[in-house]
Amino acid sequence: MKTELKAKFLQHILDKKKGDEGFTLIELLVVIIIIGILSAIALPSFLNQANKAKQSEAKTYVGSLNKGQQAFFTERGSFGALADLGVGIKSQTVNYTYSSVAQNGTGTAATAYSNSSLTGTSNVIRNYSGKVSLLTEGSSSDATSIAILCETTTVAGAALEPTDGRTCASGSTAVGSR
Repeated sequence: MKTELKAKFLQHILDKKKGDEGFTLIELLVVIIIIGILSAIALPSFLNQANKAKQSEAKTYVGSLNKGQQAFFTERGSFGALADLGVGIKSQTVNYTYSSVAQNGTGTAATAYSNSSLTGTSNVIRNYSGKVSLLTEGSSSDATSIAILCETTTVAGAALEPTDGRTCASGSTAVGSR
């Protein structure tokens, strides 16, 4: 009879376990805490990537304006304004306003300055500026255009005009040159 009692008792325990399936409150709290910790780590990284994407737009546009100035100079012998370049970019987007100006000067003193300026109230993204200038090498009178792309060192800082096609102004660093 003892073995029969043991069998019934084991059957009763197995039936009871099948009816109590599910998660305890402690298990659910542990999962919620883990999800909270992971989201606290991931959210700042995600927001930083969004700001980098916004800045990438400005880098691309100002770089395109520099290249447009170089092409315009090759075709026409002078630098032009944003509307003359035909680079196919908007002068204003959600985050930035763009401009490109041919500056005074003739011969190798001719330069063109392009920049971005923030349009919104964002104070977490940087501004960009670029400059195209002419360079003669050696005793040759042939001129080559050189360009530089500069990024402000502080967020929301005003774009600073590079000193020439090789050097960024104080308060900005070179992110691209050619």
